[in-house]
Amino acid sequence: MLGGAALTGLAAQLSVPVPGSPVPVTGQTFAALLVGTSLGAGRGFLALALYALAGLAGVPWFAGASSGVAPSFGYILGMILAATVVGALARRGADRSVWRMAGTMLVGEAIIYAIGVPYLALATGMSATAAIAAGLTPFLIGDALKAALAMGALPTAWKFANKR
Repeated sequence: MLGGAALTGLAAQLSVPVPGSPVPVTGQTFAALLVGTSLGAGRGFLALALYALAGLAGVPWFAGASSGVAPSFGYILGMILAATVVGALARRGADRSVWRMAGTMLVGEAIIYAIGVPYLALATGMSATAAIAAGLTPFLIGDALKAALAMGALPTAWKFANKR
């Protein structure tokens, strides 16, 4: 679980600003999906909750070596739930085929956006349309790639987690 939190913190440092958005492109989504599917629901939840709580307590491992609450914090909350859900789905066999795993990753991504985008709107005062334009649309292609990379890294993650 500590490794999952640390992986997420390291992945957050791969951060690229998006013009017109307070949310950068990071590697966090990749890490959250990988941690959840490799550790399972309970340990995935704990790993991402530890990541969030440590960042709130001042550990500078959110995007761009930041900590505390920011307009993008809703995505971190979404990652906690997404790691839990993809972990539960993986334990029910969703990690047994490429298509089921792809669907599982899509569910995880949808959860992250379902929490992150409304939080962004509330935190910044943006309209729903503006929050979607700034916090969803620019990230779709990159997040599809990150989900595919997480799927590819899963066998290696299982070895580290002693799952397979």
